[in-house]
Amino acid sequence: MSGNKNAPKGIKRDIILIMALLLAGGLIALCVRLFSGGGQKVEVRVDGRVTAAYSLNEERTVTVSGVGGSNVLSIKNGEACIIDADCPDGLCMKTGAIKYTGQSIICLPHRVVVEITAGAAEHSGTDADVYVK
Repeated sequence: MSGNKNAPKGIKRDIILIMALLLAGGLIALCVRLFSGGGQKVEVRVDGRVTAAYSLNEERTVTVSGVGGSNVLSIKNGEACIIDADCPDGLCMKTGAIKYTGQSIICLPHRVVVEITAGAAEHSGTDADVYVK
């Protein structure tokens, strides 16, 4: 009979442990969200080389010529997304908009990587400019 009296205490402890873990996880997620700053620029890489960088503060639509095809990059409201691509799978379009430092959109067929970075864009405004670190 004494085993039955201990069962509710064990359940109570399990519930307290689960609640504490959920609370800790929520706090960690909140801190990551609050302290991960929004990026300042979008870097575009084709076949591993940085080909352009654009400010997230300026709205624009850019065609990125990749290996064997092209992608259309849209920058609007501090976010970047691929709105059109002629690759066979179209996964880069399904990624959605990115705005936080470190986020990226990748188009494997065209070897295009679009990544949000913290630094200010060094781009004069023409699509043919090349970003140099």
